[in-house]
Amino acid sequence: MQAGKQQSVPRERKCSVARTVIILSDAWTFLVIREAFFGARRFEEFRTMLEIPRATLSDRLQRLVAEGIFRRIEYSETSSWVDYKLTRMGMDLYPTFMSLMQFGDNWLSEKQGVPIQLIHTKCGGVTKPFVGCSHCREKVVARRVSFRDGPGAGTVAIEPMKRSRRSSDDNQFNRGRPSSVSRALQVIGDRWSFLVIREAFFGARRFDRLQSELGIAPNILSDRLSRLVDRGIFMKRMYQSGPDRFEYLLTPMGFDLYGPLIMMMAWGDKWRTTGKPPLLLTHLDCNHDFTPEVLCSECREPISAHSMQYRMRYNADRFGGKKSSRAIVD
Repeated sequence: MQAGKQQSVPRERKCSVARTVIILSDAWTFLVIREAFFGARRFEEFRTMLEIPRATLSDRLQRLVAEGIFRRIEYSETSSWVDYKLTRMGMDLYPTFMSLMQFGDNWLSEKQGVPIQLIHTKCGGVTKPFVGCSHCREKVVARRVSFRDGPGAGTVAIEPMKRSRRSSDDNQFNRGRPSSVSRALQVIGDRWSFLVIREAFFGARRFDRLQSELGIAPNILSDRLSRLVDRGIFMKRMYQSGPDRFEYLLTPMGFDLYGPLIMMMAWGDKWRTTGKPPLLLTHLDCNHDFTPEVLCSECREPISAHSMQYRMRYNADRFGGKKSSRAIVD
């Protein structure tokens, strides 16, 4: 490189979704968090439920403690009794899990059936939670939301990522108990797929624009677009012939991912932006800025892990549970 010239560093938009995806797109990390919501606390509980290698589990628990998602509690200096408990930051991931669960229930449960029935203990109703507006408490859909830059808007250098194949990773999400969240992440659960879908909600439809916005290698983008078309998230439409060029449009199934994506954004805004969100959302049905919330379909109040009870539609004894249990037991 000649003196005085600097190599340009690829950049991407600041995005709270991307910060959350870094956590959820690793299958083992996601599964450990999921089991914590079902009450797992001890190393052996996680290992037995997930059949996870010891070294892998130790690595993920250390990462989650370092990230602030878990806290490690040692009960005495002489005892090996150690608990891993979700922090407030970790507990706040619960609504994101519920939004992904509803997507999985809606689109990916025909053959296997819905694994869990949810009861909101505050109102006593059997609930199908939905992503709603914090102002009017109505359901939020992508076509009825506008967005603008927030105080944290801008760009950041693109972090290099390992270019690993996804085929060997997909089934990892389905380890352990039946889970609609796992089914959802099996379809969309690597970071590039999430980010391609995010750009579609920003209006990107064509290969060149997606590549430019994401700084993604062409072969990786081609692979993710093909997968997302095969799995029903995008439809492929020709807009030019000789040479043939295509654009990628969200299907109804793809549009239904808007709720989970903005819930990831809300978590990232709260815990990863020091109070300066990159994006602000306006709900066009009520004309108010809003924070997305996961609401009970019966009473329309926000849900939390402590306010939910499960009815298992599978053999819960295999996973250390009962046919009916609370999400979190302190």
